[in-house]
Amino acid sequence: MPIARKGWVVLDCPDPLALARFYAGLLGGEPKVEESNDRWVELTTEDGWRLAFQRAEGFQPPQWPSAERSQQIHLDLYVDAVEEAERQTLALGAKALDTDDEGGKRGFRVYADPAGHPFCLVQGSFAT
Repeated sequence: MPIARKGWVVLDCPDPLALARFYAGLLGGEPKVEESNDRWVELTTEDGWRLAFQRAEGFQPPQWPSAERSQQIHLDLYVDAVEEAERQTLALGAKALDTDDEGGKRGFRVYADPAGHPFCLVQGSFAT
């Protein structure tokens, strides 16, 4: 029997609503903000991911790749068509970090969300 169940994946950021909107555009769902607490925004995607975004004063985004300011956490997001997914992801405000997937041999490309958190778009054929 497990000790715990999955809960929220929480990302620190300077603007929780803006980052929640970015991920809603990428993954679906609708950001939820409690009127009494704009420091915390929740997003539940259509397939059940539960992401939360928490305001962190003095937030310093990770640097990729960097030992001094490591990524700390990243999301792998599976896509069917990486070229089209990349175009849409960049249009949402992502920044390309490492998009040389060696002609499709590597199977993933690395981006940063608008707050600087790295994530990967993984070609569906490489997903396990």
